Amino acid sequence: MALANVGMRRLLADSGEAREWVSPRTDLVTALFGVWFGVGLMIDAWAHSNLAELETFFTPWHAVFYSGFAVVSGWIMWQVWRNVRAGRQGLAAVPSGYLAGLVAVPAFAAFGFADMIWHTVLGIETSLDILFSPSHLGLIVTMLLIITTPLRSAWNAPDVGASPSLVRLLPALIGLAFATTLVSLFLSYGDAMQYRSMRIVEAFSSADDQGASRLALAMVVTNVIVLAPVLFLARRWALPFGSVTVMYAIGILMPGAQTQFENLPMLLSFVAAGFVSDLLIRWLRPSGARRGAYWTFAGLSAFATWSLYIGVASATGGGLPGVPELWTGAPIIAGLIGLALGALMLPNAVDAERA
Repeated sequence: MALANVGMRRLLADSGEAREWVSPRTDLVTALFGVWFGVGLMIDAWAHSNLAELETFFTPWHAVFYSGFAVVSGWIMWQVWRNVRAGRQGLAAVPSGYLAGLVAVPAFAAFGFADMIWHTVLGIETSLDILFSPSHLGLIVTMLLIITTPLRSAWNAPDVGASPSLVRLLPALIGLAFATTLVSLFLSYGDAMQYRSMRIVEAFSSADDQGASRLALAMVVTNVIVLAPVLFLARRWALPFGSVTVMYAIGILMPGAQTQFENLPMLLSFVAAGFVSDLLIRWLRPSGARRGAYWTFAGLSAFATWSLYIGVASATGGGLPGVPELWTGAPIIAGLIGLALGALMLPNAVDAERA
């Protein structure tokens, strides 16, 4: 036992070398294993949303979810172990950007065990309570840290630069996009992406209908969820064309899983909005150093997203909603919220070298 303790102390003692970055290929593998992890959660979300009387923790969808965790966490630990074998110890053995993910691995396992006990004692949640379970909240926070590892790795990587290519930035985009889907899942009671076309038209056809206020609120919540990650990245990098399309295409997967993709036209409107946002980025060139362009992009991107949302709903849901003030004003409000979000994220222009 004494020898084991000495060996552990030697392993944990920092050997003092500067932490290094992994290769872009390693980050891509981390991101792809994170996709396995994220898709497993989407399958589990589908099961809880569409299957009744779930009575056990041990399900096929939990198997996909937790096997994804095992693979991505094993890969992260392998990156550390490779450095340990090369003679590094302590923090010096942890690649840059990988520390938070490494720490989250045992924390996630602990919350997973707690979740199993919770389900065994209290049963399986099938409604709104699933989004407030303490064990689920612990799982989602630690999962966020794990799947955003490629983003943290790329943030200050010396080979990325201020204007990275789409291929080089792809692992970071995948990680952040899947993180966004986790947020949308746990705020799904305010997710406008889950609405069907006819329901949108119906809700905005009566100002006295509670459905109108619920949809309006869902649009506000979803607007912030989908736009904030894009603005976060645009403050750091000159985003390559296709970045927002990739993120929005991934972002529709979680609400799609929950609704069994029965509202496909509305989901595809967000992919189209991502493409329009990419065009706006190419035109405006928003960045931390170009505050005016950044703010303009934030407002126009949100306005375009929700104009497409209303337009697609009207085209596929039986015509324009009956209250013009609602369907004309909602995209304007979204644009103003986007502008405010942009101002909050970038109140002052940031020097490119310090971004």
